[in-house]
Amino acid sequence: MLPSLRQRLFTLQERKLFKPEQSAVPLIEATRGSLSGDHGAEKKDSVSSSSPLEASNLKEESSEDGYDSTDEGVFFIPSKNPPPTSLQRWKKATLVLNAARRFRYTVDLAAELRSERLRRLRATAHAIRAINLFLKAGALAIHALEDVKVDPQKLVHLVQEHQTGVLEELGGVKGITHLLKTSAEKGINDDVLELEERRKGFGINDYPRQPAKSFWVYVRDACKDLTLIILMFCGVISLGLKMKTHGVKEGWYDGVSIAVAVLIVILVTSITDYRQSLQFSVLNEEKRNIPVEVIRGGRRKQISIFELVVGDIVFLKIGDQVPADGLLVDGHSLYINQSSLTEWGQLMAAIGEDNGEETPLQVRLNGVATLVGKVGLSVAGFVFGISIIFYFVGHMDGAGDSGRFKAGRTSGGDIFNTLVEIIEVAVTIVVVAVPEGLPLAVTLNLAYAMKKMIADKALVRRLSACETMGSTTTICSDKTGTLTLNQMAVTKAWVGGGMRDPVADLGSLDREYQKLMIEGIAQNSTGSVFIASEGEEPEVTGSPTEKAALVWGLQLGMDYAHVRRQSTILQVESFNSIKKRAGVAVRRVDNGKVHVHWKGAAEMILENSDKLLHPDNSAMQMTPDERDHLAKVIDGMAAESLRCIAFAYTEPTEVPSDDMLEEWKIPEGPLTLLAIIGIKDPCRPEVPEAVRRCQAAGIKVRMITGDNIMTARAIAAECGILKEGDLAIEGVTFRNYSDEMRAAQLPQIAVMARSSPTDKLLMVRTLKELGEVVAVTGDGTNDAPALREADIGLAMGIQGTEVAKESSDIIIMDDNFASVVRVVRWGRSVFLNIQKFIQFQLTVNVAALTINFVAAVSAGHVPLTAVQLLWVNLIMDTLGALALATERPSDTLLDKPPIGLKDPLISNIMWRNILSQAMYQVTVLLVLQFKGTSILRLDGADAEDVNRTVIFNAFVFCQVFNEVNARKLEEKNVFRGLLTNWLFLGIVGATVVLQAIIVQFLNKFASTVKLSWQYWLISIAIGFVSWPIAFLVKFIPVPKKAIFTTKKRRIKKRKRIAAGGGVSVGGEASSHTIS
Repeated sequence: MLPSLRQRLFTLQERKLFKPEQSAVPLIEATRGSLSGDHGAEKKDSVSSSSPLEASNLKEESSEDGYDSTDEGVFFIPSKNPPPTSLQRWKKATLVLNAARRFRYTVDLAAELRSERLRRLRATAHAIRAINLFLKAGALAIHALEDVKVDPQKLVHLVQEHQTGVLEELGGVKGITHLLKTSAEKGINDDVLELEERRKGFGINDYPRQPAKSFWVYVRDACKDLTLIILMFCGVISLGLKMKTHGVKEGWYDGVSIAVAVLIVILVTSITDYRQSLQFSVLNEEKRNIPVEVIRGGRRKQISIFELVVGDIVFLKIGDQVPADGLLVDGHSLYINQSSLTEWGQLMAAIGEDNGEETPLQVRLNGVATLVGKVGLSVAGFVFGISIIFYFVGHMDGAGDSGRFKAGRTSGGDIFNTLVEIIEVAVTIVVVAVPEGLPLAVTLNLAYAMKKMIADKALVRRLSACETMGSTTTICSDKTGTLTLNQMAVTKAWVGGGMRDPVADLGSLDREYQKLMIEGIAQNSTGSVFIASEGEEPEVTGSPTEKAALVWGLQLGMDYAHVRRQSTILQVESFNSIKKRAGVAVRRVDNGKVHVHWKGAAEMILENSDKLLHPDNSAMQMTPDERDHLAKVIDGMAAESLRCIAFAYTEPTEVPSDDMLEEWKIPEGPLTLLAIIGIKDPCRPEVPEAVRRCQAAGIKVRMITGDNIMTARAIAAECGILKEGDLAIEGVTFRNYSDEMRAAQLPQIAVMARSSPTDKLLMVRTLKELGEVVAVTGDGTNDAPALREADIGLAMGIQGTEVAKESSDIIIMDDNFASVVRVVRWGRSVFLNIQKFIQFQLTVNVAALTINFVAAVSAGHVPLTAVQLLWVNLIMDTLGALALATERPSDTLLDKPPIGLKDPLISNIMWRNILSQAMYQVTVLLVLQFKGTSILRLDGADAEDVNRTVIFNAFVFCQVFNEVNARKLEEKNVFRGLLTNWLFLGIVGATVVLQAIIVQFLNKFASTVKLSWQYWLISIAIGFVSWPIAFLVKFIPVPKKAIFTTKKRRIKKRKRIAAGGGVSVGGEASSHTIS
């Protein structure tokens, strides 16, 4: 590859690049040999559609996120682009035991500042390494591809020193094409062996990745938990004291038990975190895999960016990223934005860094964890103080068999050993009380959701978008390809003064008319036609609209390759989303005539036309009656849901010389109308049902399209978007509304036709001002501002440009609206799964803290040991998150209204469930604590030990059964779908098996005794009762208004200066409503 030659793409050609649009641009690829260090496969150079985007006329005077930070809680951040102050604020307010683990997937502001300082040094180092590897690869290339004669050092000088003389010495673009054994017309051979040889010789189109974090990094992070460190320290002290007082044979149990329990917690935590990181790595690789279009063996095909090799010819269109370094072979109106790559290797370094991202839900859960943790710390401190007092006043037995404290008689070793045991219990209460896993459950849930969403044809680029989709109240959708099949075909044609049936019947037209028509179809196109051999069907590539026009041309008898050779392209005006047309100027080879062909939106082409070409090839002035008739033809096609495209041409009177062609603005009129065609793009069969599901879920679906308003209305009605009382308007109408009128009309607007990117952006901003949570789809470069502005930007994976994808939050890989609805379902599922986990964990917290508190105050000691509490913590933290945060969504999620951005995490329904279960557990276990020996009829020396073991066993089984209850917050049947969730069943089964092992076999380790089958039945029965309790309490009504409320989202009023805001900018304003 030519290192960094891509940055010289335009200067080597000495072209003026900053022109509005660009046609397909072949690019000679010359990938660097194992090249290494530079920008590699993910170049951020992008081909743009216009220089200053018209959306820049929309200016905003407000905070970045629209939140008034003075009125917000510490633990609320915007879902998009949160300001650094809010990120710093919530972290400072968080109670955290293990910062390395808790903040792993959040932005490290200090690290980012350090990274900025080192970026330039890193870039230089990568550049030097890239050159060295390139030179080595070049030496390999000479041996690997003996017929490819390229001096790699010359290519290095060509790029690094901008030596255009070297380019001339090598014979220019044609010379390098020859040296690399490729062809500008046919590309390289599509031969597996040749491609492999090129990869071996020149390297792959990739960059060195930072090595993934090893498993031991996660082990190290898990070991940084302060409470676990204290417990390990206590375990070591206990080990030494017990071995001294009881001997090695009996004294090692307690200390080693604590250490082993802590190590198990560390190991399980590390494995969970490591597997989660692997999931994110797979998702990141999917994001980096950009498709590019190349020509190999004369056939256009789409390949992965990583499959590019030296000599490939790459075709670029508006919004594409330049995939590697190369030379411009051919192109028109090229504009490249290189602002994102200001120095060599900068981007590669940035991509290689592990950039964290906190999500709003994650931050809110940190707030919950902090609140619960503070309560737990208070309880732990109280238990510690009470235990100390009770021990020294003689109301509590000391550690081991040391008995009660007696002044002057109890040895210092026994006192110290008892104090260590009290510290162990207090610290373990802190471990249980501070729900460290609660915020991390969000990351686990999101990683699971993102992985599964790929199967549902959605690739998540920004974590928080998963959450925000559950709060979506309106979806602004494109029409073509999203609501329709994107399988276009010409079904109606008006040519030469009348409708044609069949559409390819042009036999009555003069031959020159037909030649002119076919010339416009073949040359004014970004698609292509490839015919492999005689008798085979032609392969047509390009956008669906281009393909439909080219297929129609083939039906007319067009010989694509021959027609393209009959004229040369002088200048190109690519399709523009504002003008909605594309033009090309060509010079015929046979007679030197210059024709300017235009095609685009039928009514706009008609407006610029003043003549009609008649069947005898005579151009006559268009009469008012003919113009009215043609307008009715267009309306008739549009009413049948057809996209109306018109073809016209003109012969310019003045054509500049060749050296001035780059500056030439091809004339837009007056034109001579040639034809009007109607292209059918059927509505996707699944879309009406998907729209209905959205509407049932409280989501308003709006269609924003550049098509004729009649076509838009017909498609919207077919899809179920446009209903009685809804408005269908044109972009110019919406644009010219006053702010007040726009806000008043917007709730009724369901369709906006003939819209520009500015109109889409204006609609998104207005909806957000009205308090809506907006999801917007987009595929073009000019959709980027709207995608960035929306709460959730959804780019199309098939038709979407790379600029649109880079600006989006989620990529819909099949361009299907039904996939958007599935994303909404996943968004709601993320929030619901987190609520399930919160309910389960808080029930354990409330029960454990209450039991320990009451027992400590009344009896002077707690019923559960440190090892037992660590096991309970493992069940409710890591294993609980795995079981409950990975539930798949159901369709019933779409039967409820959207989740509010500030809806409480703990709803009234959850409080009812938590308190009922916690009260039951506390009551039963405290009864066992104080009256267990008599109720269970225990006697003998081990009566107390059996009772404590039953309490521990019953407490664990309460959590096991309550884990099933937590699957359904409102639904009475908690078993629905249980047998299909193998992960949940596996975790519950493993918990029961491990509990049996702990109780029956690890008695010294866990301070338990073996239980008979009767006591096992009692323990299971106590846990089982939680099921009927959960069923019965769901009949208890709860108030709809939240018991604990947060401040509502406060949106600052944005001041906007819209292009032509409130002033007529031309065009007759129109709106349509169904009544």
